[in-house]
Amino acid sequence: MSNARRVILTGATGLIGRQLFAALRERGYEVVVFSRSPERARAALPGAADYVAWAPAESGPWAAALDGAYGVIHLAGAPISQGLIGVRWTAAHKREIIDSRVIGTRGLVQAMGAAARRPAVLVCASAVGYYGPRDDTPLDESASPGADFQAKVCTAWEREAIQAEAVGVRVARMRSGIVLDRKAGALGQLLIPFRLRVGGPILPGNQYYSWIHPADEVGLFMLALEDERATGPINATAPTPVTSREFSAAIGRVLGSPSWLPVPAFAMRILLGEMADIVVQGQRAIPRRAQELGYSFRFPELEPALRDLLR
Repeated sequence: MSNARRVILTGATGLIGRQLFAALRERGYEVVVFSRSPERARAALPGAADYVAWAPAESGPWAAALDGAYGVIHLAGAPISQGLIGVRWTAAHKREIIDSRVIGTRGLVQAMGAAARRPAVLVCASAVGYYGPRDDTPLDESASPGADFQAKVCTAWEREAIQAEAVGVRVARMRSGIVLDRKAGALGQLLIPFRLRVGGPILPGNQYYSWIHPADEVGLFMLALEDERATGPINATAPTPVTSREFSAAIGRVLGSPSWLPVPAFAMRILLGEMADIVVQGQRAIPRRAQELGYSFRFPELEPALRDLLR
């Protein structure tokens, strides 16, 4: 019989992983952290039930920890951006981004299939990059995948996760938008010019940013873990995506900073190369499935979300 309170967590030391770790423990779960560096994870996140050395490309003792666990939350993967400034998608970095997700997920799914008492659920991270760059058409979970690099990464990642369904594991694929954080990720980088009072939209300005407050990101992952109706793709985004112009205007109001100086798309491409697509292009993702499941967003509107994070 499975332990209904034991959950495996990969990517625990990342932006969302840390907050999920805290939320799981607060709700009474026994969290087992899978990490390539268990001692570093133990130092960063004390209080887990166990810290397991995880090498997904190899079979090993780590697989035994899956036996009897209630669920697996899988966040691990090489960073897409590593901070927007100064990092490009080289061929080697792109290969690492794909392989870390495909090989990691494949290893977990194979170990689940071999377990005597398989986990009931796999909650696997993905991203709205699945849809590729789009216009202003609202995109729910039924929308087709794109064909750019981000879309190929997400498609390959989700394809591996879906294989767990064949061995009786419920699978929820969480397509996250821009997770707002004042220090990390896209928002942390976009805040820099506003703090220097030279902020503005990234042109063309009408591209949509599908964003989410960390509290709602964690809330949706917990919903996917605990609600047996949560299967398939779930857009982990706020219900009110905004354009780049609206996004920069909201930041300007919250910080009391000018938001009129636009950043040309070509300048972002010179600086970042292909990775500029993260902010030069976008998707208007709608969390239809989350709303069908009855999730109530704590921060459905951007400006209150920014005020909460930047106060």
